[in-house]
Amino acid sequence: MIAALDRLERALPFDVAGLDCDNGSEFINDQVVAWAGERQVFFTRSRPYKKNDQAVVESKNNHIVRKYGFYYRYDTAAERDVLTKLWQVVVWKMNFFTPTKKPVGWSVDGQGRRRRVYDDPRTPFQRLLDSGVLSKAQERALRTQYAKLNPVELTRDIVRYQGMLVTKARWKTEALTAEVEDAKKQRRKRQTGGVKIRSA
Repeated sequence: MIAALDRLERALPFDVAGLDCDNGSEFINDQVVAWAGERQVFFTRSRPYKKNDQAVVESKNNHIVRKYGFYYRYDTAAERDVLTKLWQVVVWKMNFFTPTKKPVGWSVDGQGRRRRVYDDPRTPFQRLLDSGVLSKAQERALRTQYAKLNPVELTRDIVRYQGMLVTKARWKTEALTAEVEDAKKQRRKRQTGGVKIRSA
């Protein structure tokens, strides 16, 4: 986890001011707390038993993590290597070429119902440039990186890495799933015992 946080810190075009996470032990541990303390990063966590605290972040699990990385089990060095390469390409595609809308308030329609109001769609790259928080050097570096990227090539790379992941992990995940389903069936069979009462 520390290595991943270090990579993230180096990749971000701005300083990290805060780190917010859920209550998993992969985040709530001495190493991560020390990492945040050394950098004077404000470290917060979601409230226990309040799953909606993470709604904005957790929503990304479906349309980013599972869409691009699937539901397979990855536990070998080779699989993790492919996954790391995949996420780098996905990050470029999402940040430079995928516009998103952000909620900016509420309005009331003709029937008195409240409706969310969204801003105009922009990519994270465009939002960052418009924010005014970047130095001239950081802005130049981002524009240079953007000029080197080709969305068609990124999509091809994503498909290629996904194919490699399927080849490496699909059979293993399906075998594990079959084992779990078989164990469930066996457990259900054991639970169907008892005394049968026949009506007279």
